Amino acid sequence: MKLSQAYELAIKTGIKHDPRPKEEIERVLREAKDARDGAKKAKKHFDEERLWNPYADSRFSWGDGDAEVSRILWGIDIGTGEMVLADRLREKGERVDAVVGHHPLGLAKTSFPEVMWMQTDMYHEVGMPINVAEGIMAPRMKEVLRNVMGSNYNQSVDAGRLLGMPIMNIHTPADNCVQSFLEKKFSKEDPKRLKEIIDRLMEEPEFKIAAEQNSPPNIICGDPNGRCGKVIFKMTGGTSGPKEVYEKMSQAGVGTIVGMHFPDSHIDEAKKHNVNLVISGHMASDSLGINIIADVWEKKGIETVPFSGLIRVSRN
Repeated sequence: MKLSQAYELAIKTGIKHDPRPKEEIERVLREAKDARDGAKKAKKHFDEERLWNPYADSRFSWGDGDAEVSRILWGIDIGTGEMVLADRLREKGERVDAVVGHHPLGLAKTSFPEVMWMQTDMYHEVGMPINVAEGIMAPRMKEVLRNVMGSNYNQSVDAGRLLGMPIMNIHTPADNCVQSFLEKKFSKEDPKRLKEIIDRLMEEPEFKIAAEQNSPPNIICGDPNGRCGKVIFKMTGGTSGPKEVYEKMSQAGVGTIVGMHFPDSHIDEAKKHNVNLVISGHMASDSLGINIIADVWEKKGIETVPFSGLIRVSRN
């Protein structure tokens, strides 16, 4: 399989598991086409990938897309050190066709706040009025954008270019996969108490392995014996949304939110509105989503070698 085909297959897998209505994804792609058609002077700067990839935080940043691939290194965070490590493995005789990151880098770094807008549909799905969801999300997206504008976004990509090592990242498509996986799992098993959420998570190998590495799932708001109420998952949508969401979630009847991580300001706000919070674990949750895509690649003959935090588990 060609590297570009593997990348496109990852994006398509993410679309398949996207929590939004199909019409919303089509709208994002349609608006990208309209933007390109309307940008006369800036056309040469337009990111053509927007026409088929609805995730601004996932990009093929550098390399020959026509190269045949059979073995890829995939890690959660990729910096210059990881690129040098990949090159060092090549020097030692190991096959490394490309490096894949999870968190945004290169072309995906400065535009990744755009994917946060998908959270508005997720909030609306659980009962929040869409105008409220959009109203509280817009300022948070601007805040995140300001934070990434000063980043050294191309550092690892420059390293890949100098080393002749293809590099890309796949963020929201993988996060969509873990969101979909856990929603389906919990819809069948319907926990009643908070401690049962931990028990259900620990049935999956990624969370077991993380627990063995002193990073188990944790209840950070609520009593283990307390009742869950309505449980929702926040695994995708870029990064943490606005803290104002907890008041609105409580009003919409949400009892418990399960997420990869929560800032302190969110924890304080959740307590104020009696919303339970369960941290599933960042590396374990990211790994679960990545593994679903890696399993799709595996069926096409591509081996995923885990590093930089990835816990590789095949379900094939």
